[in-house]
Amino acid sequence: MIIVMNPEATKEQLNMVIDKLTKVGLKVHLSEGSTRTIIGVIGDKRFVAELPIEAMDGVEKMVSVTVDYKLVSREFKQEDTIVDVAGVLIGGNHLAVMAGPCAVESREQLFQSAEIVKKCGAQFLRGGAYKPRTSPYAFQGLEVKGLEMLAEARAKTGLRIVTEVVDVESVPVVSAYADMLQIGSRNMQNFQLLKTVGKTNKPVLLKRGLSATINEWLNAAEYIMSEGNYNVVLCERGIRTYEEYTRNTLDLSAVAAVKNISHLPIIVDPSHGTGRWKLVSPMARAGIAAGADGLMIEVHPNPAEALSDGKQSLTPENFAITMQEVSNIGKIMGKVFI
Repeated sequence: MIIVMNPEATKEQLNMVIDKLTKVGLKVHLSEGSTRTIIGVIGDKRFVAELPIEAMDGVEKMVSVTVDYKLVSREFKQEDTIVDVAGVLIGGNHLAVMAGPCAVESREQLFQSAEIVKKCGAQFLRGGAYKPRTSPYAFQGLEVKGLEMLAEARAKTGLRIVTEVVDVESVPVVSAYADMLQIGSRNMQNFQLLKTVGKTNKPVLLKRGLSATINEWLNAAEYIMSEGNYNVVLCERGIRTYEEYTRNTLDLSAVAAVKNISHLPIIVDPSHGTGRWKLVSPMARAGIAAGADGLMIEVHPNPAEALSDGKQSLTPENFAITMQEVSNIGKIMGKVFI
């Protein structure tokens, strides 16, 4: 349910409505647009129906939100959300690129990667310190040592850090080092983890699940936002289909769909979406052309020696070319690196 206030509504009238709602145990979220304010009401709709809200001064109307994901929906908020990650903006006309190795392997490898992606114009360094892998025998990450290396790389380059948090227990330690918390595909419906990161003050990058529908994905974002953290960025990273040539099927139609039904920013991960380095650049270009607000790209100083996902990682030279191409398309779409 949303409550639309009159354009002339005073602050006092707004506060009276909020007070009426909170007294019966309902949660509220304000969306203040250029012309009017909307109150998002979270909780049992029956409590709202029993209150004389539409009779209160300053209230224009009450509208029932037709989708489950109320806070995420564009029905609730018309304007695009812009997420601020330690001074770097994602959304609107701001084009963000998160790049780096799949996993933090060593200080030398990470610092080389950081210098490469910084030089080419990326604003974020991505790198996994905790690595949930399909096989229990695969490289699982350096954990806290990896986080410490990421923090060193940030201090050296100024890049913001985005890294994955894999369980509830690791949220505090990852939050102490990262600028942005990544929820990986396998954890998209780990609801306790979503609730936990929703209680932090860290922006969250939410990857789409392996076989998740758009509805399921947006409801996962709702879990985070319902806990009070509204700084959520979605990431399309491909879904599992019957196609075997690519690692996943990169669903670029999801970018356009999300832009239509949600106000949240969305980026594209063509590395996991294809699993083949030769397809990363074309799909990166296509993602920006489809309206994405940024990219997540795996880059490694020497992909042939990578401990994970080497075959989908770009070399420094290929990443530089990709960034130039993406920049050109971004300008056409009205999006620029800032």
